[in-house]
Order: sequence, then structure tokens, then C-alpha cells
Amino acid sequence: ADDRIQTPALVRLVGKFDPAERDARNRKLGKAGERLVLEHERRPLSVAGRDDLAQRVEWTSEERGDGAGFDILSYEPDGRERLIEVKTTNGAALTPFFLSENERAFSEERPDAFRLLRLYNFASTPSGFELAPPLGEHLTLNPASYRATF
Repeated sequence: ADDRIQTPALVRLVGKFDPAERDARNRKLGKAGERLVLEHERRPLSVAGRDDLAQRVEWTSEERGDGAGFDILSYEPDGRERLIEVKTTNGAALTPFFLSENERAFSEERPDAFRLLRLYNFASTPSGFELAPPLGEHLTLNPASYRATF
């Protein structure tokens, strides 16, 4: 017989450290942040009289998958591309976040258009700021995982 007692507090504690549950929460938070940015990007284009561009703003990570190196394809009112990678946390502005090697490399390939949009305090009072490449001038980037091959 299983003599372990699972109190509600223990279930919550285990849930905090359950990688699958944590990943699901992070994905949900990330998608919510991207949705907010998508709506936010369309508004100034419409105000600037560029409904043509506002209609072309694309949720790239949702429509084409995560491999593009950015989440949102948007535009400046003059038609230049804005390739936005959204990083969302519920913590304060300086809460660490993860950036993939693909995202970092893409920021260097397209520094003219790439923007990292950092959303924070998302659950309470969503706020944000934008960073342009080179990202290393604004952030300390530490390797978090390695690909092992034979």
C-alpha cells in the first residue's frame, strides 16, 4: 500500500517543480504576451493611416512555428519590417528569461529589423520595453544548455 500522504500544500509544492507543468504555464504566458504585442503593433499603424500594413502584421510563431527566430512580423509606418521576439514574465523588469541560440543568431542576422520586446509584471500590470541588437550591449547572455553529439 502507498502510505504517502499528499496534502494540498504538498501537491502545490510538487507542482512548482514539475517541469511539464512549468513548461505548459510558460507556453501559456508566452502566447498571452505575444497576443498582446500583436494587438499593440496594429494600433499605431492604423493611427498612422497604414491600415494596409496593420492588416499584414503576422503572428509568425503561431502561423509558421517557432523556428523563425522571432514571434511577430510587424512594420514601421514607412513600411520597414519589425521582427519582434517577445519575452514575457510575471516578475519584475529584470527577471531573467531564456533566449534560444536561434533567436540570438537571428538578432545578429537582421539587426536592422530585429527587436526584443520584454514584457514584465504581466499578471498584474503588464509593462514592457524594447531592445535592439546587439543584444550583448543590453543583456548578459549565459549558455543555459548544450547540444551533445558524437
